[in-house]
Amino acid sequence: MIKNKNELIRNNTCVKARKLVLGALEAALSAADPKSVIKKHVNLKGDRLRIVDKLYSITEFDHIYVIGTGKASGYLAEAVNEIFDDKISSGLVIIPDYFKRKLETGNIKLWGSTHPIPSEKGVKGTNKMLDIVRNATSKDLVMCLISGGGSALMPLPYNGITITEKQNVTRILLRSGATINEINTVRKHISAIKGGRLAEILSRPTLISLMISDVVGDRLETIASGPTVPDTTTFTDAVQILKKYHLWNKIDSNVKNVLINGISGKIQDTPKPDNKIFRKVRNFIIGSNRLACEAAVDYLKSKKLNSTIFTTFMQGEARDMGVVASSIMSQINTINQPIRKPGSIIMGGETTVTVKGNGFGGRNQETVLSALRRIGDLGDIAIASIGTDGIDGNSNVAGALADTKTLERAQKKKMTPTKYLTSNDSYTFFKKLKDTIRTGSTGTNVNDILIMVYL
Repeated sequence: MIKNKNELIRNNTCVKARKLVLGALEAALSAADPKSVIKKHVNLKGDRLRIVDKLYSITEFDHIYVIGTGKASGYLAEAVNEIFDDKISSGLVIIPDYFKRKLETGNIKLWGSTHPIPSEKGVKGTNKMLDIVRNATSKDLVMCLISGGGSALMPLPYNGITITEKQNVTRILLRSGATINEINTVRKHISAIKGGRLAEILSRPTLISLMISDVVGDRLETIASGPTVPDTTTFTDAVQILKKYHLWNKIDSNVKNVLINGISGKIQDTPKPDNKIFRKVRNFIIGSNRLACEAAVDYLKSKKLNSTIFTTFMQGEARDMGVVASSIMSQINTINQPIRKPGSIIMGGETTVTVKGNGFGGRNQETVLSALRRIGDLGDIAIASIGTDGIDGNSNVAGALADTKTLERAQKKKMTPTKYLTSNDSYTFFKKLKDTIRTGSTGTNVNDILIMVYL
């Protein structure tokens, strides 16, 4: 699962702590496996269908359609196909175009699209998906498989906005330091399918969405920008976010006009919780960051470590989170608190990076690089942070691993963490030390996981 695990251990520094961190990360990734979570929550015996806590007879449906999007949607579709076999009439899910593994999805077609920037490929895929289900009736079942990445993979610009204009908005938001909740609030209000608008299109059939959450706090309306979920945000919220990050004057006039017309009531806002279109809609989270973190804790406890989840609401600038992490490790080293050695602390969530340099890397590598500056004399300690999708920022790795000897090794190569932080070049730093974590595309996404082990 971690492709360079042996190489990371062979660095011969804090070997036991490194092994424990990497083992815990693999346990977390296993718990987020999309095929496993689908089979846990969907069961078909004869005509009796169980989806989470709801029972159906499949004889009450004329057709079963499967649609969806996200980094995990291909694996989700493969699992659903194994359960339903030839009972699925048709379907299409939109997956990242870099995903190359062959999947057995039967009547569910796979369509490759771009991430994290939306493109015309995604627009074409979204329209093909809608063509399959647009005429679904009250006697049909539509299953929607949603996971992180869906906001970019399934674009359908709203009210005359072009895909180029939407690309520009996405790019500047991703570089602004805005949270994923804020980014998705804007994206929902320039989309014809997000923020509950897919449910509006599919108001006649029974619509069940199964979601793997990639958002801090697991807010349904934020996962993939909530295509089947009532939206509590407004056009006003979207404009305020753009102004908060000084982006209002950087977006295209066509996008501005749509948002202004929405505020004035000339354009209808996204459907709200009291809208009748949601009467036949059920939304379930079947995988999340917390479940992955719990699996990491269980693994470390099995290795006789005192272990706890410190938070699954990790947010803020990545380099600031690195300072927090190193402060926690310093406190443990000094007063053996908040839990006693040997121990581990797990943190989940998703930080942000305000990009100012021209380097390569991502929020997880930047977090570890920032923490590294303060852990050089703390004993047998290791820290790692990864993006569970296997891709960290603009690099081709999942994250990075460091221990209390890493700074010393860097100094021998005349490398200083502060210099690489300034240029947002954490990938280059850890690549030179052979401490990047490589998983490849994992086919899932439940945010980021940071693990600290101290012995």
